[in-house]
Amino acid sequence: QVQLGESGGGLVQAGGSLRLSCAASGRTFTEFAMGWFRQAPGKEREFVAAISWSSGSIYYTDSVKGRFTISRDNHKNTVYLQMNSLKHEDTAVYYCAAQVNPNDYVTAMEGMAAARYDYWGQGTQVTVSS
Repeated sequence: QVQLGESGGGLVQAGGSLRLSCAASGRTFTEFAMGWFRQAPGKEREFVAAISWSSGSIYYTDSVKGRFTISRDNHKNTVYLQMNSLKHEDTAVYYCAAQVNPNDYVTAMEGMAAARYDYWGQGTQVTVSS
């Protein structure tokens, strides 16, 4: 079993930045590829970013490329999502997820598909005012 806890959400003006953190506990962190997803009111949960355990594979959804950066610190069992140049449409609950996948590299299909993830955090609210 893995417990995931997100933090770092909040209210920010458009153009601002936030850094989300997700701390994992319960199992060896390097067994997992990690992902960030988000869900806006009235919309389905969507993929944001993913990273393999070695950071050898990193993926982003097109709408955040060049603005968001996913990273991980395996010594701290934590994955991060640095969000810059935030837009109103980035407003959502952001979820951290863990996928049992010890491979150095993961495919885009593995990284982007919510159904591939085994554990989920409770989410953290990000609100971007326009």
